[in-house]
Amino acid sequence: MKPARPDKPDSIDQILFAQGFGTRRVCAGLIEAGLVRVQGAPVTDPAARFVADGLMIEVEGQPWQCRAQALVLLHKPAGYECSQKPSAWPSVMLLLPPPLRRRGVQPVGRLDQDTTGLLLLTDDGALIHRLTSPKKQVPKVYELRTDRPVDDAQVQCLLTGVVLDDDPQPVRAEGCEITGTHSLRLTLVQGKYHQVKRMLAAVGNHVVGLHRSEFGRLVLPADLAPGQWRWVEGLAAITG
Repeated sequence: MKPARPDKPDSIDQILFAQGFGTRRVCAGLIEAGLVRVQGAPVTDPAARFVADGLMIEVEGQPWQCRAQALVLLHKPAGYECSQKPSAWPSVMLLLPPPLRRRGVQPVGRLDQDTTGLLLLTDDGALIHRLTSPKKQVPKVYELRTDRPVDDAQVQCLLTGVVLDDDPQPVRAEGCEITGTHSLRLTLVQGKYHQVKRMLAAVGNHVVGLHRSEFGRLVLPADLAPGQWRWVEGLAAITG
């Protein structure tokens, strides 16, 4: 969905449409029915014009701050797939409000259905590429629980590099530290399929619990419960 431009006024029905509140006709109907307020004041003319970015609106009693691009952080619980069309488990999209789903946000990379933690979603394709490109080296930190005890030899192998079955080039952890007898903290800058689980298998261990705690500069907030989300204020909040 094409977002409202942040640098020029748009009609309020176009703004609502771009924010994901329905088709242009549905949005115009909401406005004409008196169900929309802008900056606290009722608006009944669909053609009334405002600068969208940062605009505070209320639609059917739901407060909403307009953003030209959507970027959110979700505390992903287990049992959800990072897909628009899940195959066996419900989609993480169900954890987001309808406006975000309608405007087409997508996960920035994927977490397996049994993996929990920090998941970013956005409707900005260029930002997705920026954050997932191996050339950009954006670090992600994972907390692992393992089936077998961890030791210094495993840590050294993960830091030096292990070979996965689909790539002759070794992949290595950017950082790795033991956090318990059966737990590790692993930092990666790549994003291969099932990479953490496959790397641990390559050193003779098995992941039984996986949680992403950091993405770039972002740390999963302690007060954000599984299934909850919040806005992220731009790329600088992630990469500095």
